[in-house]
Amino acid sequence: MSQSTNPPVLSSHVASDAASEVGRINYLLQAALSGLRVAMPVKVVSVTNSGGLSPIGQVDVQPLVSAVDGAGKAWPHGIIHNVPYMRIQGGSNGIILDPVVGDIGIASVCDRDISTVKNAKKVSAPGSNRKNDMSDMVYLMTIIGAAPTQYVQFSSSGITIYSPTKVTISAPTIESTATWSHTGDVNITGNFEATGTGSFGGNVTGNGVGLNTHHHTGVQSGSGNSGGPVG
Repeated sequence: MSQSTNPPVLSSHVASDAASEVGRINYLLQAALSGLRVAMPVKVVSVTNSGGLSPIGQVDVQPLVSAVDGAGKAWPHGIIHNVPYMRIQGGSNGIILDPVVGDIGIASVCDRDISTVKNAKKVSAPGSNRKNDMSDMVYLMTIIGAAPTQYVQFSSSGITIYSPTKVTISAPTIESTATWSHTGDVNITGNFEATGTGSFGGNVTGNGVGLNTHHHTGVQSGSGNSGGPVG
């Protein structure tokens, strides 16, 4: 389970704070607000999913901005466990893009205990009286990272899909309206039908017979037709 790691955070106290009632009240307000958590950068240290077809998972994260006490000493936060992460998903439609260890992203802290909602997945009472606690964190997205090596790119010149390994598209029917330009080999298993004319720069082979290199049987001079092609 997630555990609270909010340390006591003290505001720096200066002599001017005690010089007036306004100063003293301001100090108290600043001290109270210093424990309010809204959002923070974190580093992913573990993740339950690895890009497979599975429900949304959870991450363990390390907050990257340390707490500072009244003496100015920095104290690193502990690991926050079982943090839900965000996925672009609506119903059963989704984009699977799981975080990976080492990602630096932004996490939002909920204002109430969300532990019962995480477990029950429905309207629930808060699991405790804690408020704005890092235990109720949700990991949103990566904010610091190197250039990707596998990507879908949107730009003014169009959309680019690139993978250094393989792109797989699976559906009962795929429809496309476009002028195709292809570089590389094409392998088709199944029937192939085309409407319109075709143009090939090289030889075309059908059932072992080359279009540019085959011969015909029953050839004779005159206006008669020849026999079938010979491979």
